[in-house]
Amino acid sequence: MRDFRKLNIWNESIYLVTLVYELIKKLPISEKQGLYSQLSRAVVSIPSNIAEGCAKDSQKDFVRFLKISLGSSFEVETQIIICMKLRYISENEGASIIDKINILQKRINALIKYAKTQ
Repeated sequence: MRDFRKLNIWNESIYLVTLVYELIKKLPISEKQGLYSQLSRAVVSIPSNIAEGCAKDSQKDFVRFLKISLGSSFEVETQIIICMKLRYISENEGASIIDKINILQKRINALIKYAKTQ
């Protein structure tokens, strides 16, 4: 069993959760059941799936959960873009978070590639 707490991608994704939750506070109340709900579930899914994958015995399962985590990161990126287009957040704020998401995506992808060779 792997210790997910030692993975940089898990720690970075926890930080991303805090950033996105701060952003969510800025959304209008009318988005409570829409973007608010979608964003919060998707961003929490990233570190959660990394952690769950670490509990799996096989590399194949570990990789599968990393891929789910990666998919959730693309979902969050899309939702941030939507927030920007709807002018719920500024272009600068959205771009800053997207930059962090893109770095995390590259790191998750690199771990997936590495884990497939083990």
